[in-house]
Amino acid sequence: MEWNSKLSILVNHNNDLRQLYDKGYALSIDSGFLVIRDIPYLDEHRILQTGAIISKLIFIDDKHVKQEDHQIFFCGSHPCQLDGSFIPNLGGGVTSLQLVSSDIIVQRSFSNKPSQGFNDLFEKVESYVTIISGPAIELFDANPLTFRVVEINDESVFKYTDTLTSRAEIGDLSIKFKDETIAIIGLGGTGAYLLDFLVKTPVKEIRGFDLDWFHVHNGFRSPGKMELNELGKRKSEVYQNRYEGFRYNLNIYSKYILTNSIEDLKEVTFAFVCVDKGKSREEIFNLLIKMKIPFIDVGMGLERENSQISGTIRTTYYSEENAAELMNKRLAPLDDLPDDIYKNNIQISELNALNACIAIIKYKQLRGFYIDDEKFYQQLFTIDGFNCVGE
Repeated sequence: MEWNSKLSILVNHNNDLRQLYDKGYALSIDSGFLVIRDIPYLDEHRILQTGAIISKLIFIDDKHVKQEDHQIFFCGSHPCQLDGSFIPNLGGGVTSLQLVSSDIIVQRSFSNKPSQGFNDLFEKVESYVTIISGPAIELFDANPLTFRVVEINDESVFKYTDTLTSRAEIGDLSIKFKDETIAIIGLGGTGAYLLDFLVKTPVKEIRGFDLDWFHVHNGFRSPGKMELNELGKRKSEVYQNRYEGFRYNLNIYSKYILTNSIEDLKEVTFAFVCVDKGKSREEIFNLLIKMKIPFIDVGMGLERENSQISGTIRTTYYSEENAAELMNKRLAPLDDLPDDIYKNNIQISELNALNACIAIIKYKQLRGFYIDDEKFYQQLFTIDGFNCVGE
């Protein structure tokens, strides 16, 4: 089965899928779902129609799957009996689902669970086909077993099937990121957590920039497991190796972003600035504003007061329209103070992670993934009162 490598692998390792394929069902794997096309049924006028059954899959690994539940999605109107009335006992209702295939438009879900449940996908599909296609088979001698080859161009940025999206049925939201090229400028504590979150977001490309070395203290404020052989390498190499097995189009560079870094940021649609030097931040801001790239700048100011730590976490969004104006407000430090060299730069992993969380949530609000009622351009979280204030 050279025609569909993903389906070929699953059919060769799952007996229930093999049974469906050998019997002649038109199978494909689309966006983490099992799709069975060419399902005949009668509409309310007793006219022969063709629909598709879609079933959720649980991916145990890259070769083995199982059914998630007894329900299905259906592409088509409500199937009818020989007299034109709706087939009964098909619970569920009108719904939608985002798939890659342009010919599959999910319109409803069905639920018809036998008392003993379904043992596997073969049993499940056979049961629903009997219910849905029975009248069409009787009236028109229709046949759901077409042995049709269905090729799906299901190109994903992930090297594993994104079952998180399919199980949550949020494909229509995740698709909002498909044309995004994101730059993360600075891979310190907050930048490293932002990278971790973005790696699992279906953006088209991620570019990371950092010239610094990865030392023990970096391991204490970065996500994931630290390996001994990572110490003393460039951060770019460490993070490239950590995440390149998860997704495609991840490019992390051993360099700083400077005034002349125009080529590095070409085609970038959004940037995160995660640097702790004021002059570097100013240089990066000017470049992003010049290139009309919207961005979020993150930062934290932590201080030890007697025996405790206090401080504030900041997340500031600079849109293409108001970036220059906000920069002039100096919401983010754009200078290096003379005594900065003597100051303790306190960084703590949970606060780095929180700073990254607020930043990624803001970005996803901007892209319409999360609701944004307030549309703040700056948010400040204070540790002392556990308050989040926006403006």
